[in-house]
Amino acid sequence: MSWTARQMMAVALARQIEDGKTYIIGTGLPLIGATLAKNTHAPHARLVFETGLFEGNPCEVPTSVSDLRINRQSSVLWPQYRYFGFLTVSAQRGKIDAGFLGGAQIDPYGNLNSTCIGPYGSPRTRFSGSGGANGIASCCDTIIIMKHEARRFVERVDYITSPGWLNGPDDRKKAGLTPDKGPRAVITELGILCFDASTRRMYLSEYFPGVRPKTIQEHTGFALDISRAVESLPPSTESLRVLSEKVDPLRLMT
Repeated sequence: MSWTARQMMAVALARQIEDGKTYIIGTGLPLIGATLAKNTHAPHARLVFETGLFEGNPCEVPTSVSDLRINRQSSVLWPQYRYFGFLTVSAQRGKIDAGFLGGAQIDPYGNLNSTCIGPYGSPRTRFSGSGGANGIASCCDTIIIMKHEARRFVERVDYITSPGWLNGPDDRKKAGLTPDKGPRAVITELGILCFDASTRRMYLSEYFPGVRPKTIQEHTGFALDISRAVESLPPSTESLRVLSEKVDPLRLMT
């Protein structure tokens, strides 16, 4: 049995989703992973999209959150102002279990940069910015998807677009953010990284089959604790079947 790196990532994302809980999902791999979860172990997971869509069931893989294919069989489609009201109130009341985010840079405490590379006033590269990511990261647990490169995993991000654990324990509380919410896991094409409960610093939790922990350290731009890492379980035959036959049969994302 063989699989691609992106299929392994989709399976790892699906494993983060629990039945009956509510998640803020984007398109791309988060949607693939969430759809896989709903078709396997978490049929009652609730998916919310930043366009104001609740519980869509697309018949094909959408290419963006504004792709109308994502609306199929949705139970709610709010205008943007109503969605942001829902997000703010629900997140602050703890009704959102986690949101999926990404970025251009991430530091050891899970702070994300999706704003610029270089000084803010004169950057080498400027990106699209936060969108709704800052609000999600400020109030909810987050699951982060990144490409594993040393230039992306940096000791200090050039700009904090979406807050993680800031500089360590208690910093979120000091900043007025939801103190017991924050980055839960980072999923890359090499493995899964989590955050120490005491220090809030990133460590390697799992490495994917065929990947060495030393390789992950070499692709990380800061010192990474790899002593606790275990090999991830490979994708099951059923997960790969659902991915290839139902979730992404055209292999647009995997």
